[in-house]
Amino acid sequence: MPASTRLLPVRAIQFALNILTSHHSLSKLIPPLLFLLDALLTTIIIQRVPYTEIDWRAYMQQISQFLSGERDYTKIRGGTGPLVYPAAHVWIYTGLYKLTDGGRDIPLAQYVFGGVYLVALGVVMGCYWRTKVPPYVFPMLILSKRLHSIFVLRCFNDCFAVLFLWLAIYCFQGRAWTAGALAYTLGLGVKMSLLLVLPAVGIILLLGAGFATSLQLAAMMGLVQVLTAVPFLAHNPGGYLSRAFELSRQFFFKWTVNWRFIGEEVFLSKEFSMMLLGLHAAMLVLFITRRWLKPSRKPLGQLVARMLSGSSPFTQQERRVISRDITPRFIMTAVLSANVIGLLFARSLHYQFYAYLAWSSPFLLWRSGLHPVLQYALWAIQEWAWNVYPSTSVSSGVVVVVLAATVGLVYFGAREAWEPRRATAKEEAAKR
Repeated sequence: MPASTRLLPVRAIQFALNILTSHHSLSKLIPPLLFLLDALLTTIIIQRVPYTEIDWRAYMQQISQFLSGERDYTKIRGGTGPLVYPAAHVWIYTGLYKLTDGGRDIPLAQYVFGGVYLVALGVVMGCYWRTKVPPYVFPMLILSKRLHSIFVLRCFNDCFAVLFLWLAIYCFQGRAWTAGALAYTLGLGVKMSLLLVLPAVGIILLLGAGFATSLQLAAMMGLVQVLTAVPFLAHNPGGYLSRAFELSRQFFFKWTVNWRFIGEEVFLSKEFSMMLLGLHAAMLVLFITRRWLKPSRKPLGQLVARMLSGSSPFTQQERRVISRDITPRFIMTAVLSANVIGLLFARSLHYQFYAYLAWSSPFLLWRSGLHPVLQYALWAIQEWAWNVYPSTSVSSGVVVVVLAATVGLVYFGAREAWEPRRATAKEEAAKR
């Protein structure tokens, strides 16, 4: 056999590897091809897989009461319980209520959510491409059975919250700070789950946009929350705040995806709840001080002291240098690591919470520096665990272990994402 013939398989493998690792001009075709494939897959799922009623009917019942004139949040209820989401949820589902004939046209609702899914996927792929993620990671973005179910078979409001979260990341990556802050606060107005990434968002705005601008954006985000909730705040402000942003909600053990293995008695105990809260706070402090604030080149205490005095903690020259270090990769790593930390120490995760994790894990596993085979292995194990219904001690243990592994791997494996960029000779000369 001629040597050239024997080398054909080797060349074919090398050709494929070059495409999958961004070392070929064809690499850029992988994301759009996968997007088109997923558009077809999503359409088939809507047409062939039966819809499952969980919260849609309750959403519509609550909106019906709102449209009938009820403005007291404590009195708005549906078949699954009271209305417990912020006001942006009400406005979005009011539009869906009118579009779907009071919620009766469920197939139309599914296609709307299919569109939301594809828009979100496109934004996610755009965020990944901006951070130069190799094409071999992208298949994990479209292969989740649970994620498709959340969007087009369940129509959860988490779908809109996730869309706004990724829009915020995309805008921040493009240094469109106002648009990103607006997208984030709108997502928070759909579901308060987005509070999990607030510490990272705050640091990104401080380091990227500057102290004065970040204060203005914080005020703008708060104002949006007030404006969207005006009809409810005017009627019963305490009732609205206690329901829309209820932090002391009691969770049911039968629905937990993550803590099944500890048993119901421990799960319901106040001590367990306080332990999770303490661990969450400690992990955030660790990431803030040892990772997210690295580009500032200053300790947390010094930054806080200057800000409390009403002064910017950075000079103009420092701010320009720091802002350049807030790269698309830094932004995405910080926000998604904050997200996964929050999910790891969450009091209870329900199946729809996978919407916040499914598109975070592939990026963080890649950033950790794991071999691609191990990235796919951890992703597949996690996907399996979130598709076990009802959850078991084994599946819930896997959920927690993979989340913990992801947090640890990102902390130790993505160090270069946090380190300040070394100044060029031109920048050093400018300082003199």
